[in-house]
Amino acid sequence: MNLDERRRSSVAGPRHPLVGVADLDAVRTRALDQHGVVTIAQLEGVLTRRQRERAIEEGWLVPVARGVYVLAGSPPTTAQELQIGLFRLGRKATVSHEAGGNLHRFDRSDPRAVEFTMPRGSRGNWAGLRVHTTSHLGSADVVRVGGFPCTSATRTILDLARAGITRVRLEAAIDSAVRTGASSPVVLAARLDSLRGPGRWGCTKIDALLPDTGGHTLLERRFLAIVRQAGRPRPTTQVVYRKGGRTFARVDFSWPDRLLVVEVSGRLGHRSDAEAAKDAQRRNELQTIGYRVYEFTSEHVFDHPEYVSTEMRQLLPLT
Repeated sequence: MNLDERRRSSVAGPRHPLVGVADLDAVRTRALDQHGVVTIAQLEGVLTRRQRERAIEEGWLVPVARGVYVLAGSPPTTAQELQIGLFRLGRKATVSHEAGGNLHRFDRSDPRAVEFTMPRGSRGNWAGLRVHTTSHLGSADVVRVGGFPCTSATRTILDLARAGITRVRLEAAIDSAVRTGASSPVVLAARLDSLRGPGRWGCTKIDALLPDTGGHTLLERRFLAIVRQAGRPRPTTQVVYRKGGRTFARVDFSWPDRLLVVEVSGRLGHRSDAEAAKDAQRRNELQTIGYRVYEFTSEHVFDHPEYVSTEMRQLLPLT
């Protein structure tokens, strides 16, 4: 019987083994804290050998790997698969790559990914698991995310670049990490430099993407690329403006020394009356304090970048 079959059979509601209520609650609590998964070592301090055997016979505990069990009725999830994999691999295992990107909530990440990294030279039964090995995993490369040991956002991006994900997905990963504060262009560049080598770590890909990092969306990234290619100074991104202790505007791009603000938005015609009123009030307040405020739509940025480039040259003349 494979893992899916065992889970389906367990959901039917097995008879409880002859275990005390307190012991039963202790096992359930531990399992629920671990996405329905427990190990034989964790059970040894709670159940006797006979009780463990009876629990398995009665279908209350479902064996899914050597020494690893799932509590009957617990829903199968990606988190549960990650927990099973970590218990199988041992203490040196780390969630990484696509699975790490999902834990860090990178845009365009794969929510079903189950992937790990182990120190090079490690041994064990990895059958059925997607496992990478490395000799370059420092303490700064591992953090805890959602209760799991996971490669840091910075290291996850480097691993994904090395694995050859598409440019669009790599852009999304970088921008997501910068947006949440989990990484930054400076940190990415520094870690990349420490790992450089011929053909290693997707250096060329990341080098090409870092200059336009800082926006929250692909649209904002494309706008930053247009500004750079037009030879104009890079703006400050996601700037908050306050007056009298009140935040009245958060803008996509600002050049404070030029008193210029630029917003980029989705295609026109999709804003509600309330949103349009809020945008107008924000624009008016920015103009009141001396700022010029301009807006480009996604159609401008993606379909007519030459228009945006020309406008930005006029708005930011070289001095």
